[in-house]
This record gives sequence, C-alpha cells and structure tokens, in this order.
Amino acid sequence: MFNASSEIDGIVQWLKDKVDEAGAKGVVFGLSGGIDSAVVAGLSKKAFPNNSLGIIMPIYSNPQDEIDAMKVAEAFDINISKVDLSNVYDSFMGSLNFEGENKLASANLKPRLRMMTLYYYAQEMGYLVCGTSNKSEWHVGYFTKHGDSGVDLLPIINFVKTEVRQLAKELKVPVDIIEKPPTAGLWVGQTDEKEMGFTYEVLDNYIRTGEGSGEFIDKINRMNKISSHKRQFP
Repeated sequence: MFNASSEIDGIVQWLKDKVDEAGAKGVVFGLSGGIDSAVVAGLSKKAFPNNSLGIIMPIYSNPQDEIDAMKVAEAFDINISKVDLSNVYDSFMGSLNFEGENKLASANLKPRLRMMTLYYYAQEMGYLVCGTSNKSEWHVGYFTKHGDSGVDLLPIINFVKTEVRQLAKELKVPVDIIEKPPTAGLWVGQTDEKEMGFTYEVLDNYIRTGEGSGEFIDKINRMNKISSHKRQFP
C-alpha cells in the first residue's frame, strides 16, 4: 500500500542528507507550473524552508504555465525568480549557420538552456540542482539528455506518475495543477500522452506489473530500448 505521507518524510530526509553530504546550503529547481515541479517544490520547501529556490524560465511558453507556477509558489510560500530565456533562444538559433528541419533538435534547446540557468544559480548560491523527472518518464526516455536530466538530485525518480499525483495531494498542491494535462512545453499544444501515444495509467501499470496490451507493451519496450543511452554516462 502506497503511503504518501511516509514517502514524503523519507524524501525530505534524503534531500537533507544529500545536500549536507555535498556541503551545500539548499536546492534550486525549475518551476514549470506542472505537477512534477510542484511536488518537487513542496518537498524542497519542507526540506529547506529558507534555502529552496524555484526558477520560472519561459521560452515562448504558454502564459498559463507561468500563472500556474506562481500559484504553486504562493501555495508553498517559496522563493522564486523569473528568467525569460526567449531572447537567448532566438540569439542561439540566429547564430547557427544552417536551418535544420528536425523539430525536436530546436525544441530540446529549451530544457538545455534551462539546465544552464539552474546551474548558474546553484553555483552562485551554494545550492544543488533538483530535477523533476519521475519513474514513468525515465523508463521511456521522456526527457532531454543534458537538459532536464542535467541535475544533481532526482527526488521523485522512484515514483510513477500516478504515485506522483498521490504525493501532490498529500502535499496539498493546488487541485487544478494536479488535474492539468502533463506537458513538457516543447511546442504549442504538446502534451506528454499525445506524444507518447498512450496514457500514464497504461505506462504505470506496465512498469508496476509487466502487464498490458501487446501494442502498448511493444511500444513501451521500444522506447525504453532506444532511450537507454540517456540513462547512462558516456
């Protein structure tokens, strides 16, 4: 039986231990307005009431995401900073000597720019960078290599998406954030489940039990295989 309260206590203590081992003072994380970053925000605030910082980093993002991020910040009373990276993204793209056709190549620049921003703040403040990836995303490679996976700590990496929702409820994340369709915010209208081709419920059930329809099992296994390089150091 999943006990969200007990799990939260364990993660909070783990965060304290890891930051102490590194000789750091606290944690910094990206605040996107989604459920995963909201849960990490809540956990970070519990572990470091005065030394946790959320960074809002829009890059031509949906304005609603910033509104939702602010709602999370207010709910947990966390320190925040906003860094609009839209001009940085434009400058980088304008510096390239060719115009590529791969949609993901340009989209993946966004989480990589955010990773660099988080590490700047972390080094300046003596913090560690907390990532927001969960077990479901990690299993199928639904993250950007050296982007949102470029972190020091992954506090919710052992929890599938449905468990993250339970953690969110226990932490009292705003209900509309919990119910919001998950998205990586790579382009307008993009959602996790639409891009993957199956729901998190299907994915989580397979990860937990090894059961599911043949079509989805084949797709999940293929995604896991071709993304294996993302989960390994060179």
